[in-house]
Amino acid sequence: MVAPKPLHDRALDNLRFIRQTMERAGSFTAVPGWGQVAVGVTALVAAFLAARQATPELWLATWLGEAVVALAIGGSAMVRKAYAVHDPILSGPGRRFGLGFLPPMIVGGLLTVALYRAGQSHALPGTWLSLYGAGFVTGGAFSVRIVPVMGICFMVVGAAALFGPAAWGNGLMAVGFGGLHIVFGMIIARRYGG
Repeated sequence: MVAPKPLHDRALDNLRFIRQTMERAGSFTAVPGWGQVAVGVTALVAAFLAARQATPELWLATWLGEAVVALAIGGSAMVRKAYAVHDPILSGPGRRFGLGFLPPMIVGGLLTVALYRAGQSHALPGTWLSLYGAGFVTGGAFSVRIVPVMGICFMVVGAAALFGPAAWGNGLMAVGFGGLHIVFGMIIARRYGG
């Protein structure tokens, strides 16, 4: 006959289970590391192509095309990871992540139109990087700890783009949307899974 587990061992197991359940209930863990890496790679390609465009309109079209590609990659990777880890996107922490992330993205879209109409396309890289970072800081409050840190890094690169020479804009887009996605994507994939 097998002796029952001592009471303190069962209590520790129960506490561990409760702690893990509370952590999962409070944080959105479906941020896809490898999806972020893929987005970073496509952003580096977009930066290369955008730098070779003859007009601001073609530069803008290149980056807007990249935004659509990145949304498709990131969105599908997030859905796959959420399904794999049983972390529903539309309830609890996933909904809170989205509610924190989406407003800066909507403002970014509105400012894109306004800045382009005003002939201020040189301000777009800093605006995009800063607002994207703000989205990850606010949405990341409901995710794993590294996500808000990534957002702060995007905001720093965005500030450099806003206050540095206009010629730095495309290069800083490569650093932010390319490099930061790749670096943080690999960290997320290693620490928190795919």
